[in-house]
Amino acid sequence: MTMTEPPVDRGTRTPPACRTGDDSVTRDDVTPDDRPESARDRVNRRWQEILQETRVAQTGVQILFGFLLSVAFTPVFRDLGTFDRAVYVVTVVTGASATAALIAPVSLHRFLSGQRMKDELVGTAHKLMMCGMVLLALTIGCTLLLILHVVVPGLLAELLVGGVMLWFALCWYALPLWLRHRSGRRGDDDPAARG
Repeated sequence: MTMTEPPVDRGTRTPPACRTGDDSVTRDDVTPDDRPESARDRVNRRWQEILQETRVAQTGVQILFGFLLSVAFTPVFRDLGTFDRAVYVVTVVTGASATAALIAPVSLHRFLSGQRMKDELVGTAHKLMMCGMVLLALTIGCTLLLILHVVVPGLLAELLVGGVMLWFALCWYALPLWLRHRSGRRGDDDPAARG
């Protein structure tokens, strides 16, 4: 099943581990052909979405982390001042932490596979992904600070990093929260969305 295909109704009961206790249907719980999605199909779809998002985020954080590890072995690294070395250490630690958080859903899945805990797995993986994305943004910001502090003189480096981090905050956090808020308001105004 791909993300665009409707889930297949196998005529089976939803196992207790997949039940959420809330049988109400939301816009996210409706398939492209307007059929309600079962709790089992919903948790399977959400898990597949998390796996796809994890693949994208893991690639970025692993490339960045590999770059960071190589920096310490360059001749220029010996010439860095105390501030730049401190930024480097913070950057490597946040990069390692982001890597751990973004790869953790895979480990969770391996340990919990077959335990009928997919709904808990999806919730925990979501939290780890959110944490990993924050750590990834911090790693990118620190990497920019490290590079720009060496390349651009004075306060300009900090201003550029601040601007880029503001852009990250808007794209990664403010925009999705605004869209969620707007969608929730629209759902409150739409009697069809309430059922």
